[in-house]
Amino acid sequence: MQRREVTGMSAPSPETATWRKSSHSAEGGDCVEIAAGFPNVLPVRDSKDASGPNLAFDTRAWTSFMTALKADELPSA
Repeated sequence: MQRREVTGMSAPSPETATWRKSSHSAEGGDCVEIAAGFPNVLPVRDSKDASGPNLAFDTRAWTSFMTALKADELPSA
């Protein structure tokens, strides 16, 4: 199944996005980057693979995820 079938939108182009790393990124490279400026979508990618794929999250879903993460409300693995 392709992304378009799942979300009804295509992923933002890494070539046109302005990416920024998390302020909590470590020197070890286990980081994610996000790109703002896409209506209702927040692209996220692995900072070690800038030319690789990115995930496009609904901004409401991303905000909910970050709120739960900051409140330590995510279940442990």
